[in-house]
Amino acid sequence: MPKNKVLSRRTVIAGAFVPVSAITAAVKATLSPPERKILEAFVDRLVPHDEYGPSAGEAGVVDYIDRSLSDFLAPEKPALLKGLAALDALRFTAMSPAQQDDVLTSIEKSADLRPFFLRVRQLTMEGMFGDPFYGGNRGYAGWDLIRYPGPRLAVSPEEQKAGVEIKPVRGSHGH
Repeated sequence: MPKNKVLSRRTVIAGAFVPVSAITAAVKATLSPPERKILEAFVDRLVPHDEYGPSAGEAGVVDYIDRSLSDFLAPEKPALLKGLAALDALRFTAMSPAQQDDVLTSIEKSADLRPFFLRVRQLTMEGMFGDPFYGGNRGYAGWDLIRYPGPRLAVSPEEQKAGVEIKPVRGSHGH
């Protein structure tokens, strides 16, 4: 920087803030579009779209899993990709929902693919019902499904009574 160039307080303060979109964009996707499509078909059979709310895919579960695989679950990525490849070999995404359910039931019982099934099911539950800050539970869909009002620091005596509807808090861990 040239010696005669002076930084204003406004420039320093503005430079200290990083937009949330920049942080989100910094999380590198690890799954290819075809892998995401297979995973979405899988999680949508675990939590399908119905009269109670959106499917797991619509609620951002695939985003949660993808972000996790690029971070703390990176060591699990090869096993997950192997399982997705097995589903791809069966042309899983081209099947009817009933056929997909049959395939998932058979892999749940399979000695080889059961760990893959159980792990994706666990990650689906985390992404569906966890804090939206981590990429899943888009629009609080999972919390709405189970009628969880959101994290609270304190509740009133009225809100602690049985049968009382608690007003949702629309904040998450990261907000």
